[in-house]
Amino acid sequence: MLGLAKLNLKLSLLLLAPVVAVVLGWSYLPRFVFILLLACASIAALSVALGRDAWRQAHRAAAAAPAAKAAPLPAAKAAPQPRSAGRRAQARAAKRGEVLLPPDATVTLSEERAAAGVDDVFTSLDNELVGLVPVKKKVEEIASLLLVDRVRQKFGLSAPRPNLHMCFTGDPGTGKTTVALKMAELLHRLGYLESGHVVHAMRDDLVGEFIGHTAPKTKRVLDRAMGGVLFIDEAYYLYRASDSKDYGQECIDILLQVMENDRDKLVVIMAGYKDRMDGFFESNPGMSSRIAHHIDFAPYHLDELVAIGRAMLDQASYYLSDEAEAAFRDYLTIRMDQPRFANARSVRNELERARLRHAHRLASEAHVDRTRDDLMRLEPADILTSPIFSLLGIDE
Repeated sequence: MLGLAKLNLKLSLLLLAPVVAVVLGWSYLPRFVFILLLACASIAALSVALGRDAWRQAHRAAAAAPAAKAAPLPAAKAAPQPRSAGRRAQARAAKRGEVLLPPDATVTLSEERAAAGVDDVFTSLDNELVGLVPVKKKVEEIASLLLVDRVRQKFGLSAPRPNLHMCFTGDPGTGKTTVALKMAELLHRLGYLESGHVVHAMRDDLVGEFIGHTAPKTKRVLDRAMGGVLFIDEAYYLYRASDSKDYGQECIDILLQVMENDRDKLVVIMAGYKDRMDGFFESNPGMSSRIAHHIDFAPYHLDELVAIGRAMLDQASYYLSDEAEAAFRDYLTIRMDQPRFANARSVRNELERARLRHAHRLASEAHVDRTRDDLMRLEPADILTSPIFSLLGIDE
């Protein structure tokens, strides 16, 4: 009781002091000064009260922390135990939100192909590229391996990720870049690449001219290509054995490391002439061992080149008359034996020049009425006026 009486006395004195202060201030101080002091005192009292409350909450949290540390971890947070290959596959499937199939279940690969959109890629490849049967067969073999691996994972069957780095060899204009684009799309649809983009690079994009320039240039290109395909055209120019001051070897060393350590994030495709790429691999055996798929792109035959020309003209709403197609065959027969013939690229270049001659021919007779067919049809004169018929050694 005595302690309670003392507590009441203290509270009374604490309440009495501010009341006396307010009365005295009101009686003897100017009104403006009194109001200002009263406001400051109220703010100070509120700050003290809030500060005491925050201190109490922090004190309670500090007191509760040791108890939380001492509490045992929930079973779900316990350190993971080593798993077999099947359990690892189950964990990956659970992470992707998939449910593993029971061992006695069955699957149909055609349904899996349709679900991944693989057939769309092959249809597009057939529409865009004439011929190249061995190349398309190799691409389909790679797709089949990846598709089966994808289905195996649904049963919890685990296997190492296949090496997907490639080398495309062949003459210019044989479809290497187009196949690289389709391969990137295919790998993305099957889940082996995060995205389907392709970064095209050559020596100048990767190798610097001074000490300290090569590594940053190479790493910038690799950063842009991560998640997709890095397509290095004329890759043999990365290495110049005859130049002791060349920095290409530094670029190759970085590529070797990334191709090994980040092969689940990036696919590297190198391209160039076959004989030069063979020499490049002989000089860099470490690079050769990291390339799993070597695909050779054979030169096109005459009939294939003519078919490529028809497809190009069709896309532009042009066509060759029968006589013009015969003249175009004669042109290609001559051009295929000339230096720097570039297969589909040379076909495209000549047809663009034929369109120029066609337009000039029509414009030179501006008074003549023209039909829609006149504006689409290329005639022999648009082909035969090519200088190659009179000057066989001239370059395109």
